[in-house]
Amino acid sequence: MASINENYLKLPGSYLFAEIARRVTAFKSENPSANIIRLGIGDVTQPLVPSVIKGLHTAIDEMAQPATFRGYGPEQGYDFLIQTIIDHDFAPRGVTLDIDEVFVSDGSKSDVGNIQEIFGLDNIVAITDPVYPVYLDSNVMAGRTGTLNNGRFEKIVYMPCNAENQFIPELPKEKVDMIYLCVPNNPTGTTLSKAELTKWVEFAKANDAIILFDAAYESYIQEPDIPHSIYEIDGAKEVAIEFRSFSKTAGFTGTRCAYTVVPKTVMGRTASGETHSLNKLWNRRQTTKFNGVPYIIQRGAQAVYTPEGQQQIKEVIKYYMANAKIIREGLQSIGLQVFGGVNAPYIWLKTPNNMDSWDFFDKLLTEVNIVGTPGTGFGPSGAGYFRLTAFGSRENTEQAIERIKTKLSL
Repeated sequence: MASINENYLKLPGSYLFAEIARRVTAFKSENPSANIIRLGIGDVTQPLVPSVIKGLHTAIDEMAQPATFRGYGPEQGYDFLIQTIIDHDFAPRGVTLDIDEVFVSDGSKSDVGNIQEIFGLDNIVAITDPVYPVYLDSNVMAGRTGTLNNGRFEKIVYMPCNAENQFIPELPKEKVDMIYLCVPNNPTGTTLSKAELTKWVEFAKANDAIILFDAAYESYIQEPDIPHSIYEIDGAKEVAIEFRSFSKTAGFTGTRCAYTVVPKTVMGRTASGETHSLNKLWNRRQTTKFNGVPYIIQRGAQAVYTPEGQQQIKEVIKYYMANAKIIREGLQSIGLQVFGGVNAPYIWLKTPNNMDSWDFFDKLLTEVNIVGTPGTGFGPSGAGYFRLTAFGSRENTEQAIERIKTKLSL
């Protein structure tokens, strides 16, 4: 009999969103007539914009002709998409990147989960708490976290984020090697100013640490003077890897396209002290384990950057941020303490009367048939908090808030 990777047994229960789905399914089976509104998982509801559809159709037609048919593409992504990404997402912000520093993938979730493979198991990992579960879980699976004690893994450095510190993490006081930052943050919606982000870059440089910077929601930033890329900070190209996604920016949750930036100047060390470029290691990983994003999808992603595409996705983002305002102001009107929803499509709220997060989940589901996400699913410091997303339709968003305001017993 084959032995197993026992690190998987260290994971508590099921994956957060799988547990939510299980509870909703059980409730629906017992209450088949319930009209459930889902504001839990961050999946989009608006269709792909016309420019993207046009790009996809054009690529499909190309695949039907011998002269323009394509089979295997480059695992790193086609140059036409990578250069477009550099020209539109980075060059206008004063960031210079080489074409072999950008890797197109099938999603940021895949990349932030897989990136840990190029790091040694003896590295100390720091994560903000609460945070997107994949950062922690993928390191547990790898065997980098030790055992779980009282809700925390012994080798993980948790950086608590709560209302008292405005959900802005403090610099670690102990030695860390890998730092996960999600900005704008999922689930709290927090952003970091240029001065605050500079502190992290300086800390990483001073402590030989690597920042794994998840910028999946950068297109939702509304306020000026907030960096959209960590590479806007001097020195960041020496210490940071950045993840970007088309999922929430352009509705690609079902289409699957993202990219990761690994500058060739970001280095790691061997046990003997030799330095190696993480860019080369990630390239080796991807070319071994990944066959690349389909040509058709990459043409659709390129269409996001056309003038028409840019205007169209801005309208979709505007739509979701209007939903966020409806949720935020609706919850505030009944006295709930609410955060986020300004530079991110997530609303992070304090549960009423210090209610347990899963108890509030059940209450919301049973009393008003609305699905959200319990804060404890994002980490120990999420206890007593709850997340709602702005990715629903306008009709469902308005109906959900009306239900909460008129039918939820607080």
